[in-house]
Amino acid sequence: MSDPTTPTAPSPQLFFETINAFQKSAALKAAIDLSLFTAIGSTPATSAEIATLCQCPERGIRILADNLTILGFLTKEDSRYALTPSSAAFLDQKSPAYFGAAVKFLLAPGLTEAFSDLASTIRRGRLHTTEQGTTAPDHPAWIEFARAMGPMMIPTSQGTADLLSLDPSRDTRILDISASHGAYGIAVAQKNPRTHLVALDWEAVLQVTTENATAAGLADRFSTITGDAFTVDLGSDYDAVLVPNFLHHFNIEECTRFLQRVHAALRPGGKVVIVEFVPNEDRVTPPPAASFSLVMLGTTPEGDAYTFSEYQQMLTDAGFRESSLHPLPPTVQSAVIAVA
Repeated sequence: MSDPTTPTAPSPQLFFETINAFQKSAALKAAIDLSLFTAIGSTPATSAEIATLCQCPERGIRILADNLTILGFLTKEDSRYALTPSSAAFLDQKSPAYFGAAVKFLLAPGLTEAFSDLASTIRRGRLHTTEQGTTAPDHPAWIEFARAMGPMMIPTSQGTADLLSLDPSRDTRILDISASHGAYGIAVAQKNPRTHLVALDWEAVLQVTTENATAAGLADRFSTITGDAFTVDLGSDYDAVLVPNFLHHFNIEECTRFLQRVHAALRPGGKVVIVEFVPNEDRVTPPPAASFSLVMLGTTPEGDAYTFSEYQQMLTDAGFRESSLHPLPPTVQSAVIAVA
């Protein structure tokens, strides 16, 4: 038994869970707006069956139902969702104890724009057709992200660098896609003294990347590519291409198309290193990775948190081989590595 007088080590986990709690509220509100609990009722149903009852595209319903399972409002077995006893008592409109209508009084106003009307996004199956969310070109949020998130990425980036072996007997080149703070490329370049780092991102964001690369002592082994990763010339003959926290913004077809571009930019035998939140095949575990799909539902047109089997398929379709999954403890992310 632990000594109650021993102080608990400081941890930022509760802060992050609490500061992001509005997403949980949005999911619950959306389910109530869509009458999802009433649609399920006493009969377990698949996401497709629920989507039909709610008159919504399946993708949004599936992501929503998985996250409601993570939160404890639903159970999931063999791809069928069911109400918990509490959900049946309080969230099914047919129940005499129903109090779902109280949500509009209990939720504080001023939620972020992306999550202010999640039900509408689900009904459409994506963000409004005129909106790109955080995937919009030169979105200002990414400048702040680059400045604020770099230090928090150090454990993940160092774990990623440990997985990537480059030939120490010759000069090598790596490309860091959507480099942002640059932590991933910088970690690899610092571990490999003969590696030249190329960072790709929007112009304003690359100012932050350049500052960090210079501070890390890489000014003479660092260059940049400015523009859209889907259309700009990526260059060629790279030994490795890093793709950290990028693919989740897009649908599977777009991810595959992008990975084909990456394959063409690599030298034979080169590697792509994808860093992502990768849920298990059940899509509800582990909770921190699986629930990330909700973030993509609210902030991107068609993004998602993809399973390893989905990444395997994307990579195979793009021409890669030997895909492997590597958890990156103590973080909740994983690396997916494949060979060109």
